[in-house]
Amino acid sequence: MPILAAPTSPAPPQVPPASPASNQQHTFHHGISLLHGWLPVTVALLAAVVVLLAVARRGRQWWLIQLPVCVALGVAGSLGAAWYVADEGLASDPAPTRLWAWVGATAVASAVAVVGWPGARWWRRGIAVLAIPLTLVSTGIVLNQWVGYYPTVQAAWGAVTAGPLPHETDLSALPGLRNTAVTDGKLVPVRIPDAGSGFPHRTEYVYLPPAWFAGPTPPALPVVMMIGGEFNTPADWIRSGQIMPALDSFTKANGGRAPILVFVDSSGSFNNDTECVDGPRGDAADHLTEDVPAYVESRFGAAADPANWAVVGWSMGGTCAVDLAVMHPDLVHTFVDIAGDLGPSSGTKEQTIARLFGGDSAAWAAFDPLTVMAAHGPYSGVAGLFDDLVPAQRSGGGTRRAPVPDDDRAGLGGRDGIPDSGEVGAADKLCAAGRAVGIDCTVYTTQGGHTWQFASAAFTSSLPWIAGRVGLPVTAAD
Repeated sequence: MPILAAPTSPAPPQVPPASPASNQQHTFHHGISLLHGWLPVTVALLAAVVVLLAVARRGRQWWLIQLPVCVALGVAGSLGAAWYVADEGLASDPAPTRLWAWVGATAVASAVAVVGWPGARWWRRGIAVLAIPLTLVSTGIVLNQWVGYYPTVQAAWGAVTAGPLPHETDLSALPGLRNTAVTDGKLVPVRIPDAGSGFPHRTEYVYLPPAWFAGPTPPALPVVMMIGGEFNTPADWIRSGQIMPALDSFTKANGGRAPILVFVDSSGSFNNDTECVDGPRGDAADHLTEDVPAYVESRFGAAADPANWAVVGWSMGGTCAVDLAVMHPDLVHTFVDIAGDLGPSSGTKEQTIARLFGGDSAAWAAFDPLTVMAAHGPYSGVAGLFDDLVPAQRSGGGTRRAPVPDDDRAGLGGRDGIPDSGEVGAADKLCAAGRAVGIDCTVYTTQGGHTWQFASAAFTSSLPWIAGRVGLPVTAAD
């Protein structure tokens, strides 16, 4: 059976959406949940009790002057954090109120430790100091619940310690696996040369399916570029999105055939929001369009035809996926935008132009997908899927997938679709503009939170369509 077939028509996938509760059985799932269950509740209760002990049983001056000052500092800290997140455009969804409450509690605990230190007994000083890390951990847990970044303690520990990822192996081990019975694909850490871009990126990862190892030389397999969110590492799709079990399941059912997946670094560091553009924060676009394709094609023998290339992105990465496809149809013909924005965004339009493009509005327009599509004119062979999050009350519109179940790994993220969100109607606007210039696209709307668990479910349900689009024969689901 041939590895590559003629690309399929751009019809949307006729498969049920994958629940994050399905096909997610690997070591990161079997562990102590950081999103639900006893641990978050226990830490929150312990932190609250310790804070109460730290402020209790003090003199009149404490209750009338010092404690109100500490509380005022806590309120200021909470409001300041909320303002900073909004001003920087760091979140699509409104943060849960509990997050700002714990931010304020952390500020209060810090102030109590400092203000209440003089004259306090040693044990009270100890309790006051202990309250600071406990409230800080509680803040982190609520933040993690909001975005679903680390499903379990084991996943978080693996990230902190740079533990091995599922099926990870070294480049040096690949020759020994050539023309052998490889049952599971291999994940290879790579250092892609940045001669074309000069972009200072981190270690990236390449997934090679079993079909890549068949025969004396690598077959020219299609490629899917995988891009994560604003705060990211290249391993996030694997460690936080936990897509490997679903990928293994698909590959086994499809005779070992799957695209090569390249988990790219679009930021260079965890908190460098490049939005995949070239600008003061680094030439991320050049890295993705010059460095990555050249390396993957030369090192792994991947197909070079743009019909055999796709890009999948989540959140900021979804915006990147659209941008790459409409700006570079000579490189990629297929995209999946999972809860992306209308265009590269780092706050308001004015803030975005200043932060991402050094104040150059022409540079902004060169990366604005609506402007790019209008200037480009008719496209040929380009198709995409948009998976858009909507609030629970919305009805109508495009095809609706089932809500993401609230299982032990599903985050508690807020809702897209709020009036000031850049994602409101973004998929509809982009798809309408795309259709006007020959891009075949479909918009899915899903009720759910802006979490990695949603991203994983969207990727899983889209995978058969992606594989068919990039030219792989796909075994029909039972």
